[in-house]
Amino acid sequence: MANGKQLAEQNLAIFIGWVASKSDTDFRKIIARGVLSRTEIARECGFAKSALNQNPRIRNFLHTLEEQLRARAVLPPLSPHAHAEVKGAAETGRSEMSATDQKKTERTAIEGRESELLHRLQSENANQKAEITELRRRLSKYESLHQALASTGRMPR
Repeated sequence: MANGKQLAEQNLAIFIGWVASKSDTDFRKIIARGVLSRTEIARECGFAKSALNQNPRIRNFLHTLEEQLRARAVLPPLSPHAHAEVKGAAETGRSEMSATDQKKTERTAIEGRESELLHRLQSENANQKAEITELRRRLSKYESLHQALASTGRMPR
């Protein structure tokens, strides 16, 4: 069984992969009270809701994500009271993270996006190979028909 640090890393990787797989439209569907629904995020990621609050790296990554979504007008702007509350909580969380933790988080985020992109491209490649194989099979059937018509002199004009 994984220890706490390994579980935290695993949850962070799952969360980063989940973020990479979502579009702005997907994020709009899970907005609750001006923020992303923590319950929905935890359900889709497959871990407990408490992981979003207790894991400082996930908490900071989620806060950064929500700021980015607000900048892109996906999430509504915060009220002045809520803005001060969120800012204070984010600074507390940031002070807990060292520079190396932030670099690891960024590196993990990049690796998660790259992994998601690689998976998507591999899937697309496999689909295209299957389609090409099917089209070649169909073409070979028509090639023999074409040769038979040409040899008998019945080619359409």
